[in-house]
Amino acid sequence: MAEWEAGMEPLKAAYREWHATKGKSIDTWLRLLANQVDFRSLANGGLGIPWTKTRKSPMEVREYLLGLTSDFEMQHYTIDRYVCEGDTIVALGSTAWRHKRTGRGFDTPKVDVWRFKDGKVISYFEFYDTAAVGATAAS
Repeated sequence: MAEWEAGMEPLKAAYREWHATKGKSIDTWLRLLANQVDFRSLANGGLGIPWTKTRKSPMEVREYLLGLTSDFEMQHYTIDRYVCEGDTIVALGSTAWRHKRTGRGFDTPKVDVWRFKDGKVISYFEFYDTAAVGATAAS
């Protein structure tokens, strides 16, 4: 069995819940994580979204998710397709959010790259339109 196979159903369920709750299901993501994780975002703490810096533990990932959901309100999170090989699942889709302070929103293509070991996430890297997100958050 490939490493990705153990993670596929829990990951799909987490995405469904994330979309259905409009980002209020933070603990769903934390349950997927190994004790040590390499959790990265393309913005890497810049562009007025400092909570996107690299995280290394579930508690630090919680800080990322709380930062995201404190600043932004989810409009949708849609996964169109998964590509899997070895220990990796790539989720391809789109997401839209509205910044709570500025009222501006964005809708961006989204690529999430997940790596699994023993059924737990050991690595995550998200790719999206950083310019659009940064402009939305700018004063």
